Amino acid sequence: MSVRRLTSDQPESFAFTPENLDWANAQLKKFPEGKEASAVIPLLWRAQEQHGGWLPEPAMRVVADMLNMAYIRVLEIATFYTMFNLSPVGTHFVQLCGTTPCWLRGADDLKEVCRRVIGEPGELSEDGQLSWIEVECLGACVNAPMVQINDDYYEDLDAGTFEQILHKLRNGEEVAVGPQVDRQLSAPQTGLTTLTGVTNGHAPDMSFDEAPEGGGSEEQAGNAERPQALDGARAQGADDLKRISGVGAKIEEILNGLGIYHYDQIAQWSEANINWVDDHLKFKGRILREDWCSQAETLAEGGQTEFAENYDDDAKDDG
Repeated sequence: MSVRRLTSDQPESFAFTPENLDWANAQLKKFPEGKEASAVIPLLWRAQEQHGGWLPEPAMRVVADMLNMAYIRVLEIATFYTMFNLSPVGTHFVQLCGTTPCWLRGADDLKEVCRRVIGEPGELSEDGQLSWIEVECLGACVNAPMVQINDDYYEDLDAGTFEQILHKLRNGEEVAVGPQVDRQLSAPQTGLTTLTGVTNGHAPDMSFDEAPEGGGSEEQAGNAERPQALDGARAQGADDLKRISGVGAKIEEILNGLGIYHYDQIAQWSEANINWVDDHLKFKGRILREDWCSQAETLAEGGQTEFAENYDDDAKDDG
């Protein structure tokens, strides 16, 4: 493991807030008399959270005094465990997994995005919004490549989706956590190959990617009505629905299969139409959460959304 040193720019002092001090004292009561040092890691972690995501040297001294520990012992712990950041981090702190499964699935591409958008590992972006480091396995190998940003996992990434996430976070926009492709959590990306039949009367006899057959979803959903569908794209060709935030290649394929090829079709959806389409997607609620209709209306009128602009820029770079 590489040597980890404290940053030279340290605050003059540190003190727990009253609320955190009460919490820390409660932690000490969990251990027998004389064993309070066992609370060192949770106290350091709370100090780091309070101090904007990194652990200053004065905080280590405060924790050491509370636990009757030598300063050097607390320093040894803080510099040993990489969960403790020894220099300032961005508002959005990216921990990028570079272990073998993520590396095989494209982690190197994500590193290049970090270098281009943020800077070198451990550096703060100019606006202080972003910083990143490479870490070992984060335990989400089946959804590789992935990153942890603050407390959330963002999985099934590629360079384009990852860069869009960084832009959104930098601009204060909401970003959906978890898998960034059209699958549920860690379910097989290519669809179910087992347990596709009826099990205890709960699962329908259809594959993971199949939609309910005609008429079924309306009966189940109540306020649901199929939107106007086309037999195929108009003469000018289908719109690139992936320019809508929340629509990936798989969802675009599903929409085309439902007769949806153009922005103006989506822009005209009613609440009942949204309910009907939502019933055919694996990620229910995405239409409203990402506001597809508003995006589609802008694009149908020849306008541009920030997501579409970033998507187009990425497409030019790939070209």
